[in-house]
Amino acid sequence: MRALCPVAEIGEGEARGFAPPPGGLIGLFALRHGGEVRVYVNACPHLGVSLDWAAGRFLDEAGGMIVCATHGARFRLDDGLCVSGPCRGERLESVLTQINDGMLCVPEDAGQ
Repeated sequence: MRALCPVAEIGEGEARGFAPPPGGLIGLFALRHGGEVRVYVNACPHLGVSLDWAAGRFLDEAGGMIVCATHGARFRLDDGLCVSGPCRGERLESVLTQINDGMLCVPEDAGQ
C-alpha cells in the first residue's frame, strides 16, 4: 500500500489532490463526507481529463458535489455517480483505501 497523507489532514467537506505515483499518469483525490474518506482517480469518465479546476479544487462552492472543470459534469460525493453533464450515469473510478496508523493508504498501482 502507498501512503497518501495523514487521514486527519482531510477535514469534513474538504478534498485534496495527489500527484500520480512515480511512472504513473493519473493522480488521485480524496474527500471526506459524512465522516468517511473516499478516494477517486482524478479523471473525468467523459474525456479522461483531470477534474480539479485549480490545484486541489474538486468540489462546488457548497461542497456538495464534485465538479469537472472541463465541462461542468457534477458527481455525487458518496459514490462518484455523474448526475449532470455529458457523462451522466457514469461513475468516477473509486480506489480501495486503508487507514494504517492514521495514514490514508491506497494500492501501489492506483493511478497507473
